[in-house]
Amino acid sequence: MIYEPNVCPFRYGLGVFGDRWSLLIIRDMMFRGFRRFHDFMDSGEGISSNVLSDRLSRLESQNVISRKKDPEDGRQILYELTDQGKDLAPVMLTIIGWAEKYDPESNISHEWAERIRTDLFEVQNEVLAEMKTSGAGG
Repeated sequence: MIYEPNVCPFRYGLGVFGDRWSLLIIRDMMFRGFRRFHDFMDSGEGISSNVLSDRLSRLESQNVISRKKDPEDGRQILYELTDQGKDLAPVMLTIIGWAEKYDPESNISHEWAERIRTDLFEVQNEVLAEMKTSGAGG
């Protein structure tokens, strides 16, 4: 039997990051460099503060993100993708490439989406390097 309900990798993945808000938080951290609670609140997605708090806590408990005090302002918390979170880059990029192909409303460059489809791991390396440069990747 290929599918066993309690050990299915899709079930596990969906349990960790499969809801709308979690994916948008990961997107904002990975591609927009968001690190602070107010960044996510101001993203324009309309997430409520209690849902955001819940999803950040859930992603942290699943080791997808980590949190630390801002060294410049100890009252602020900074969130970062962990290595486990960064390993979602090919998944996130593949979703972008798929959406650009099938959703006429997607606001993504056709050229970039085509690069994702033809050289996923090169684009992934560029995204991860940019995260490291911007400080969003720890």
